[in-house]
Amino acid sequence: MPGSFLTTRLEAMLGWGRSYSLFQYPFITACCGMEYMSAACAHFDMDRFGAGLTRFSPRQADMLLVVGTITHKLAPVLKTVYDQMVEPRWVVAFGACTVSGGIYDNYAVVQGIDRIIPVDVYIPGCPPRPETVLDGLIKLQEKIKREGKDWRWKRTSS
Repeated sequence: MPGSFLTTRLEAMLGWGRSYSLFQYPFITACCGMEYMSAACAHFDMDRFGAGLTRFSPRQADMLLVVGTITHKLAPVLKTVYDQMVEPRWVVAFGACTVSGGIYDNYAVVQGIDRIIPVDVYIPGCPPRPETVLDGLIKLQEKIKREGKDWRWKRTSS
């Protein structure tokens, strides 16, 4: 229509852009990796949700997908990978073992990665179905859209 225009808040626009341009770093350690691959492949296609660009360096990623069992021996490696990611960064716990230790209730397995790093979205299941993975991705996108932005140039009151 002539003379019509669209207005929005800059933060809402940036949130929308961030939520549909996720660069993922998959940290795959166990059997849930097979379901991750099916969710990422053509039939379910995570790319249509804006999360199809896999990065193989944590410095280039803003979404960490932790997939599979995390042992206490592997926990420092996961923490290092998380620390190497730049802000803003989001973490997805993928599968029962990652979320809560799963069937491995013993001394060797971390009983939930939220004891090591902060988690934004939990995807339950052993293994989770690809539809559940996509649902978790949509929930992460909604969370990203609602987040406030940390403006570097914003004045702070002292």
